Amino acid sequence: MTTLQQQSLFEDQPVTIRPWMLLLAGLLFLSLSSPSPAQADEAATVAKPLKVFILAGQSNMQGHAKVFTFDDLASDPKTAPLLEEMRDKDGVPTVSDKVWITSVGCLGNAYDDLSEQTGKLTAGFGAGGKDTIGPEFMFGLTMQKHLTEPVLIIKSSWGGRCLHTDFRSPSGGPFVLAKETQKLWDENPKGAHGVPKVEDRPKFFAEKAAATGVYYREMISHTKKVLEDIERVVPDYDEKQGYELAGFVWFQGFNDFVDGGVYPNQDKAGGYDLYAELLGHFIRDVRKDLSAPKLPFVIGVMGIDGLKGDTKGAMMHFREAQRKPTALDEFKGNVIAVETAPFWDDDLQSFVDRRERLHNALEEGFRTANPPPTEPEKDAARKKAMDEEFEPDELRRLNTGVSNGGYHYLGAAKILAPIGKAFAEALVEIEALEESVPNQ
Repeated sequence: MTTLQQQSLFEDQPVTIRPWMLLLAGLLFLSLSSPSPAQADEAATVAKPLKVFILAGQSNMQGHAKVFTFDDLASDPKTAPLLEEMRDKDGVPTVSDKVWITSVGCLGNAYDDLSEQTGKLTAGFGAGGKDTIGPEFMFGLTMQKHLTEPVLIIKSSWGGRCLHTDFRSPSGGPFVLAKETQKLWDENPKGAHGVPKVEDRPKFFAEKAAATGVYYREMISHTKKVLEDIERVVPDYDEKQGYELAGFVWFQGFNDFVDGGVYPNQDKAGGYDLYAELLGHFIRDVRKDLSAPKLPFVIGVMGIDGLKGDTKGAMMHFREAQRKPTALDEFKGNVIAVETAPFWDDDLQSFVDRRERLHNALEEGFRTANPPPTEPEKDAARKKAMDEEFEPDELRRLNTGVSNGGYHYLGAAKILAPIGKAFAEALVEIEALEESVPNQ
């Protein structure tokens, strides 16, 4: 048996140290020097980079769903579970401790509004602030469930903005009239039916040139400003942990969809090909300008009017254009189209339509009545007509589920909340796919 001889500190006799003693000492050293599981978890959390997501678009990215429409989520088993995430035990909108947000464009009504909101994610970051939400609310709450890292949302959204001019990115080139529109202008030098007079056209093109790309540049500028000083938005951010640009969500389209001058062949296949082309340029330019060549990208496909919009007319062709970039080889796997039509609520829309027909009939009656009714009489007539037209549950859903027009997804949290969740899950899916691909 091999032994090591060592002089004892307490006596003159040599001490024999056996191998099992060395092993025990080693284990004791490791237990004293290694961090506890809690310490290890804490160190890992600090080391993880901040996940940054960019959300951009026009009024539906802003979001027009009032907080009072939250209650209507309980009317459907598919959306009822979301309500538990969106409100605390006291019925107050959830405030996230893990997700922060900075948003520009939602607070004011000015065309060039650049007002900024910052803070922990909660309700109030939709259009007008205070008591509205957009997709960002459930998007952030969903990311909070899926990720262990802290999250920052950078939101840039302005109502009434188009891709063909306002968000047109550098590689999209200058604004050019469609051939059909140019022909119409050439045939009407004196102007008619929306065609400007010859003498007014230089001003039109000058204004277009000045407006082209303005909001693309503002979006990029806001994003870079935030990333240069993250601690301004996320107070406990540590530069040592760093950040990761983890995804981009684009939710826009209505102003392009209705613009017959720019897209004169709306009812024909390929009538919105220009939109698809510009969206491809937009994705490339965003990745270039943010130095993120593989930035995961989600396109929110317009879902106004629900699934019937996929069957005919301009809406069908516009949705096809929004999906087109995902088929390009350069974008396969990291650009995904998320359908929002499945989240549309046909019942809510039918209630709104019935109310509008009833309102129009009543107003026509008021105008022709002799003698004209007083305001209290009008109010009583409206209430009586509504009570007769709608079942109590229908009336409840109409009054608690709708806060805006159809072009704003009825201002319904029951529609916008699942859309935000779907956007988040799509980005989580892209990340999971990337992680599952072995290094080449």
